Amino acid sequence: MNVLGSLKITLALALGLAFAMPAFAEPTNIVVRVISKDAKFIGTSMGGAQIILRDAKTGEVLAEGTTVGGTGDTELLMKRSQTRRDALSSGDAANFAVTLDLNTPRLIEVVAVGPLVAHDSAARVSATQWVIPGRHLDGGDGWVLEIPGFFVDLHDIPAELKMQGTAPLVEFRADIKMMCGCPIEPSGLWDADQYEIRAQLKKSGEVVDEIAMKYAGSPSQFSGSFRASELGAYEVVVYAYDARSGNTGLDTAKFELIEG
Repeated sequence: MNVLGSLKITLALALGLAFAMPAFAEPTNIVVRVISKDAKFIGTSMGGAQIILRDAKTGEVLAEGTTVGGTGDTELLMKRSQTRRDALSSGDAANFAVTLDLNTPRLIEVVAVGPLVAHDSAARVSATQWVIPGRHLDGGDGWVLEIPGFFVDLHDIPAELKMQGTAPLVEFRADIKMMCGCPIEPSGLWDADQYEIRAQLKKSGEVVDEIAMKYAGSPSQFSGSFRASELGAYEVVVYAYDARSGNTGLDTAKFELIEG
């Protein structure tokens, strides 16, 4: 075999090996932040938001964790006018940061559930984006998802009440905040007077009474009361609604009125 033939064979083998070898993985940084609708970032004070990164095509989980950190700068987030490339997150704004070793572009879905202290009030949002190896998603605010809703925690309702001659007064309270834990109060930055905060009393699935909740004197604390006049099982539904944005949150509790 002549020299030229040997070179061709050597080149073919080299090319074959090159195509057979997997591409080297490149570290790719991703920073995820979760912001409460019309408010601030969801972080440690509200248990954070659970984050899951997965391959949108195969379902493979690539990373998961929780946003950690503060709610961000109130002045920056809520009071200043912004231009299109201004970052909203300050240095301590809650985030989940991860470095993925990618050797090929992947269509990645990020899922956020939170705030984690909210239990039944927690919301789930997701988004999908192509991620290229070595092309980081950590500039500006990173990958931002918005969680809608209000945190509503209804409490002080006993599981059982007794009818003793007259209809008992059912008194209760609710802790109502933005999903970031930001306080709601009259004339505050998140103004209770601008929200519809009401309670419904239901029996057999039908609304039998409805009242406007009153501010109870401390940030995010609201109170109300009903008279339950018939024996049986009841449900109390407390909701907050912002007509300007459509933002809505609620919580429920059940009690039974029995013969005393």
